[in-house]
Amino acid sequence: VSTQSTGSSGINAEYGKQWYQRRVREFQTFPHYFKQINLRMVAAEGVPAEQGAPSTAPADDYDAKCSLTIPIARPLAPKKLGKKLFKVAKSSSKAKCIRRGVKDVAKAIRKGEKGFVVIAGDISPIDVISHLPVLCEEHKIPYCYVPARLDLGQAIGSNTPCSTILITKNDEYKEKYKECIKGIKELPSIY
Repeated sequence: VSTQSTGSSGINAEYGKQWYQRRVREFQTFPHYFKQINLRMVAAEGVPAEQGAPSTAPADDYDAKCSLTIPIARPLAPKKLGKKLFKVAKSSSKAKCIRRGVKDVAKAIRKGEKGFVVIAGDISPIDVISHLPVLCEEHKIPYCYVPARLDLGQAIGSNTPCSTILITKNDEYKEKYKECIKGIKELPSIY
């Protein structure tokens, strides 16, 4: 009696070859796209682009993260305001006065919840969040962008990146909340 499998690994190997061939064709068709993604990953991780070349910026450099944002990420919060926003996000997360995720934030805005919205500036594809600024402006809710969704997720105590949050008012962080609203309203308008 033989205990060997009857060729299921052959199917997986064939699938692997097909997958690899598709990736090679895609790379040959869109080399500029893959090069752009690779450069973004290199810049975001602080890894040298070439062997032996030193990295010019650390991984948490704010300017490097700002250079990786999407074109519609305006108004972008400066570094100082970004830190304040993250502190308020952490406080509101503990107080359970936060909405996270595009779907939940959009639903809360439509239902009339008040607060301010923080959107990550490195979301791809842009279509995922492109409706949020318009929705915020219709309901007169202040909003701003921060450079990285990973930082936004860490600020609310999550291990996963977060694309957008709505922070509502609470007595526990009243002063910080007012400072953030004032800072967002002082940002230059895109119109």
